[in-house]
Amino acid sequence: MDVRYREICAGQDGLGGTLYYSGLGLDRVGGRRTDSEWVAGLLTSPSTQVIPLWRDHCLVRDDTPIRLPLAEARGILDAADDQVLLGLDGEAAVFAADVSRVDRSNAVELATADTVLEVRAMVPTITPDEAGLLAYARGILHWNRNQRFCGACGGPAVPSNGGHLRTCQDCGKLLFPRIEPAVIVLVELPGTPRRCLLGRHAGSGPDRFSTLAGFVEIGESLEDTVRREVAEEAGVTVGTITYQGSQSWPFPSGMMIGFRAEAVSDRIDVDNVEVVEARWFTAAELRSRITDSAVGGPYRVDSIGKVLIDQWLADVE
Repeated sequence: MDVRYREICAGQDGLGGTLYYSGLGLDRVGGRRTDSEWVAGLLTSPSTQVIPLWRDHCLVRDDTPIRLPLAEARGILDAADDQVLLGLDGEAAVFAADVSRVDRSNAVELATADTVLEVRAMVPTITPDEAGLLAYARGILHWNRNQRFCGACGGPAVPSNGGHLRTCQDCGKLLFPRIEPAVIVLVELPGTPRRCLLGRHAGSGPDRFSTLAGFVEIGESLEDTVRREVAEEAGVTVGTITYQGSQSWPFPSGMMIGFRAEAVSDRIDVDNVEVVEARWFTAAELRSRITDSAVGGPYRVDSIGKVLIDQWLADVE
């Protein structure tokens, strides 16, 4: 992978902020992983590295996610149900190995780890590129673990293409990883002072507000989804919709597509199912919340929702 390409890719989002889980500079070698002999050869190369995961959790030593050289990963590879080629980091191949079939203590011992942690829990202490690599590993291993059988006939589905394709042994159906697209939207109310809409979702703590989001349904455009989700969750009708950017969200297989939308009125009528409260916030109110440790801010640092809010605040200034 060209160094300049890695620099261009890392954390780019087009919104002026850093997006985690996107812009990974790893060469995914999509044109070569169909060669089974080449992939098998990588598992004999001394430069190959292996990232072990256990039931969607990273194995961690000294607060650092483990990435083993091949010589130290034989026990992990022998215990793994799935070994997926993530790509090339320079000349070194990087594989993800799923040891979910062993119990937690055995997984920790095999990886010479201290504990297991979720990727998102490590975001404050790892780089965006590391977070993207780990999330990629998590997502592709999750898919393989949950696609052992064909959804059409129930036959066994065996992996190929370095773990990026499974084929039904009975009916021959090709099974590829599927992405679940969702929209995430910052709704603005025209006028002075400018205000934006945030909602408190069911299950969120008191006074915890964030942007609205929802999955795309069959037969919808992205803009259709924005209008439906905002209307369903908050009772707000929107007019103009503008695309802002997208973010990979492999938890387990999402894609977040960010928009800004303009409300036609300030009327709010929450559904009390997904959203239990919604409010219009001024820029001053949002800035106060971001710096208030008791509130904790209106977003998670690794979400595109943060970038949408930060960009809106920058535009209001």
